[in-house]
Amino acid sequence: MVLSRHRRWLAGWFFVTITTAAPAQNYPQKPIRILCATPGASGDFSARVIAQGMTANLGQPVVVDNRGGYGAVEALIKSAPDGYTLLVYGSTLWTAPLMEPASWDAQRDFAPVALLNSTPSTVVVHPSLPVRSVKDLIALARVRPSELNYGAAPAGSSLHLASELFKAMAGVKVLYVPYKGSGAAQIGLLGGEVHMMFPPVGSVLPHIKSGRVRLLAVATAQPSAFLPGVPTVAASLPGYEFSTVVALFAPAGTLDTVVARLNQEAARVLTRADIRQRFMNEGLEPAAGPPEQLANTLRIETARFAKLIKDAGLRVR
Repeated sequence: MVLSRHRRWLAGWFFVTITTAAPAQNYPQKPIRILCATPGASGDFSARVIAQGMTANLGQPVVVDNRGGYGAVEALIKSAPDGYTLLVYGSTLWTAPLMEPASWDAQRDFAPVALLNSTPSTVVVHPSLPVRSVKDLIALARVRPSELNYGAAPAGSSLHLASELFKAMAGVKVLYVPYKGSGAAQIGLLGGEVHMMFPPVGSVLPHIKSGRVRLLAVATAQPSAFLPGVPTVAASLPGYEFSTVVALFAPAGTLDTVVARLNQEAARVLTRADIRQRFMNEGLEPAAGPPEQLANTLRIETARFAKLIKDAGLRVR
């Protein structure tokens, strides 16, 4: 859903925003810090690519500051809304408070700057599972209720919500096996501890190519450029769509002119051909677009998953 909306927003936008965004007078005058979660994840990759490009364009150092847990989020809340402390984070920024008490509200405490990338989820199974399509998987789950399981990172993560959305829309009972992280969940799938997973394409592509997992479908509305010839989940389960996104935020209260400047500079980086190729090589589709696009995505996705979490009675274990 996020991926297809992004494509509609992006067409023709970049050249308009470059000429119309209001400049932020005298900004920046000192180094900018980008907070993000642990090293190695797609958010960290995006933050470092953006930081490098913005450093060259802005004439001031843009540095990445990794924080574990929700440390990056909480540090941004405490930062001055002056454009010198930013946050790169994924959708757990707005889904986590739906699952457990949190010290922030994503729509209240953050100023959306820009989407940075999105990556579609996939449906993969262990090769021992006797299914070749999403249709087969749903049929098997219906005749074997609560016998199949899926692996995912902790409750509220993208992996978990992608799986629960599938369960809800397909009307099947599949057991959740929680892992400490997405990497551990993948190891569980490779070892046959769990039957299926709903990971983003970039993280699972090597295992698909090696045959250690079987790819059933990709969770985009239309066939994906990352996986040509692979059917969509929606072909068997109409309306199912799931993409993981990473975005850039400033603290709430940051001047619109500063947000516009940051958005413009992020877009300058993301529309470079070499940068786009770097993202695509990681299984990430580089995004861009006005702050309003990100704000709209945040509102829609929060409402979407609030309903799923309430209806399914999900909670942090």
